[in-house]
Formats: sequence, structure tokens, C-alpha cells
Amino acid sequence: MSNPSLLTNDFEPCSAKAWKQKIQFDLKGADYNSTLLTATDEGITIKPFYHSDTFEKVEVPPTKSGVAICEQIRITNETTAQKRALNALEKGADALKFIATAPFDIETLFKGLLGKGVPFHLQLTFLSETFVEELQNLLRDEQVFYNLDVVGNLVKSGNWFQSMRGDFKILEGCLQRAPSGHLLSVNSDLYQNAGANTVQQVAYALAHANEYLTRFGSEVAARIQFNVAMGSHYFFEIAKLRALRYLYNLVLTSYHTETDVPIFASPSLRNKTLYDYNVNMLRSTTESMSALLGGANTVANSPYDILFHEENEFGQRISRNQLLILKEESYFKNAQEISRNAYYIESITKQIAEKALAIFKDIEKSGGFLQQLHTGTIQRKIAENAQKEQTRFEANEQILVGTNKYIRADERMKGALEKNPFLPRNPKKTLIAPILPKRLSETREQKRIKDEA
Repeated sequence: MSNPSLLTNDFEPCSAKAWKQKIQFDLKGADYNSTLLTATDEGITIKPFYHSDTFEKVEVPPTKSGVAICEQIRITNETTAQKRALNALEKGADALKFIATAPFDIETLFKGLLGKGVPFHLQLTFLSETFVEELQNLLRDEQVFYNLDVVGNLVKSGNWFQSMRGDFKILEGCLQRAPSGHLLSVNSDLYQNAGANTVQQVAYALAHANEYLTRFGSEVAARIQFNVAMGSHYFFEIAKLRALRYLYNLVLTSYHTETDVPIFASPSLRNKTLYDYNVNMLRSTTESMSALLGGANTVANSPYDILFHEENEFGQRISRNQLLILKEESYFKNAQEISRNAYYIESITKQIAEKALAIFKDIEKSGGFLQQLHTGTIQRKIAENAQKEQTRFEANEQILVGTNKYIRADERMKGALEKNPFLPRNPKKTLIAPILPKRLSETREQKRIKDEA
């Protein structure tokens, strides 16, 4: 249409006050606040309508690059992983993430992959200064996200790799050898997968990052990547990324710097299910959409059968194609700014940012993130929120289709398990209580498997 304003010429302007008066009239005496305002666990209020008269926002820094679709590859054999990487690039992926539990043959893995302009992401569950130096030497002309996160390892395992002093000394050496590039990360995906609410996730990610800023100063501000898990609360997840991007730069004003905030997003595991597992495709699709609209720089999907199948080509192809369809066929390729100035999303972004900033300030006043981990405060807060979610799930108030609603009673999964779908619990002595991920449906699934004929 050449003149879109023609659509509204026949309608008189209506103020927010007039809208509310009309709604109150139609409620026929019912209380507006108790009937139509929704309070979330985070203390955020959702209103029945949003209007330009009451429009408030925070200035979220725009992303400076498009989104990359990332293939995640676990290294069990370097040759196999290298072939999978080449195949993923041929099939549409434009970034690669390698997951390793031990040092590997670098030359074999990266054969034929260098010089293609492909960003590489690493997830190493060990800390070796020598190995990182070898990687830095080989990959010095590539864009690499090393994702070294010693604080994150403490959070997840309850222990440092070596010791606090030793771990930070290794990071210092790695930073000095490569004065640029993304070496550090904040693996805040664990907080979401363990049951933290949206505000807590943002606040803990900031406090986590501030441990590195405190030790290494402003020069590492632009060298930290945030790894984030996306939940199923569609608009809140969009707002979560925007609030994180805004608040990180707000924190950086204390260090007299600013940066484009690199965010690596992947679907949550907390709401994924073993039974009726095809529904996981729907869940990960909406979560990936939130990541794209929220401004994630890199999005990596998870296969719908990841809980019980070993890595397989079909599952990987489906997960990759979900992102390709969103990016190329659903016009999400440059979607990062679509949510800007949307009244509802801007309102949620502002509320998340305000509440997360208050928690962040409280953490810093109490001695910082590590201090609150040692006292167990962070663990307790996450556990409290996780229990609220679990209680709602068990009461069938928080729905997972196929698990606590529309259940296929005749479905059998015991014979399909190629790996343990439940997090193994191996109690051992730790420096702090670790924060452990837990899916909402685990207890019910364990009972169903036990009861299968």
C-alpha cells in the first residue's frame, strides 16, 4: 500500500486512560488488577494492553553483526569430527563449536577448515595452558571463541580445575599471549537449566562476568562471550537477551568502556522430555526464534532426540534445518532489531533490567559472586525458584505436552535408550555446593521407565 496511514484515518485516537476505562466497564464490577494483571515469579507485572502513552524503554545497544548458525560437534575421534564439520558447512552451518573432554590432535581436526572465514567455538572441560597455546598458534588468523570459564567450572563442578590462584594465573598467561580475541566466557546457560528465573539468569551472568572484570580490568570487557540457554517463555526470553546486552554495557561504564556483547544462544534442556520427544522440535524452534529476535550473535540448536540417542546424522540435520528455515525462509536473517520499540517487549526488558541490576548490586555489596557461591546464597536462590517450577509442574499447572498433559500411555522408551537420559549423581567432596541442571520431567520419566512392562 502506497500510503499506510489510510488504514487508520477512519479511527479516532484513543488514550491509554480511555482504554482502561472501557476495560473496567466491560469487567462489570470485577477488579481490574486482580483479574487482568499477571505477576510472574520474577516479580514482573504483565498488563492486558500496552500503549504509547505509557511507553517506557531502555536503550539496548544494537548488535553489530548478523546471526550465525552453529553446528555443535563432540570430539570422540578427530577424523570423524573433522568430516562432520565439513559436512555441516556444506549443509548450511556458518559456525562450528567443538566440545572436548581432553586434549586432541589439533592439526587433524582443523584440516581443511582454516581460511574459510568460519568462526570457531570451543568448549573444553579441562584447563591446559599448553594446549590453549597450541590452539592459539594454529588459529591465530581465525575468529575463535575459546570460552575459557574457570568460574563456570567452579559453579558446575563445585571445584576449581586446580585452585583459584592457579586457574586465574593460567587465564592471565593465555590473555597475555593473545592480546585480542574472545578468550573468556560466561556460561550462564547452567543457571537457566538449573531452574533460575529470567531475572536471576541476567543478574548472575553479570556478577559472573564481573569476577573477570575485577581481576583483569577493562581490557577483557570485549573478550567475554555470554553463553545463554533459551527457555520457552517466548517474549521474556527475547527481553532477557536485550536486558543482558543493556546491563553489561551499563556495568562497563564503571570500567570506562563499552562493547558489542557477543551472545551464544542454545535451547534449554530443562523443558525437554524423553516421552513424546518429537514435541522437543516445537520447543527448540520457539526458543531459537527468541534467540534470533533477542539479538543473539550465534545460535546452536539441539537435536530433538539428544536426551536418549547418541549423536546421529538425522537428528543433527533436523536441528540444523530448523535454524536454516528460520533464518533463510522465515526472514529472520536480520531479525535482531524487530523487537525494538515493541511496547510489550520493551516493558519486559525494562523490568528485567531493573530487577536484575538490583540483584547484581546486592551481590557486589555482599562481596561478589564468588563470595555468594561460597556462602551458598546463589545455590539456594536458584533451588528455591526451581522448586516453585517443579511444584507447578507436578500439580499440572506448568504444562509439558506429552508428559503431564495429553500423555500417550502406550509409549515405551526403555528399549530406545542409547545413553542415560538422567544426570548421574555422584556425590563427592567439593569446595562449594555445585549448581546442577535438572529437567522438570525427570522424576516422572524415571517412574514411567521403571513401570514399563
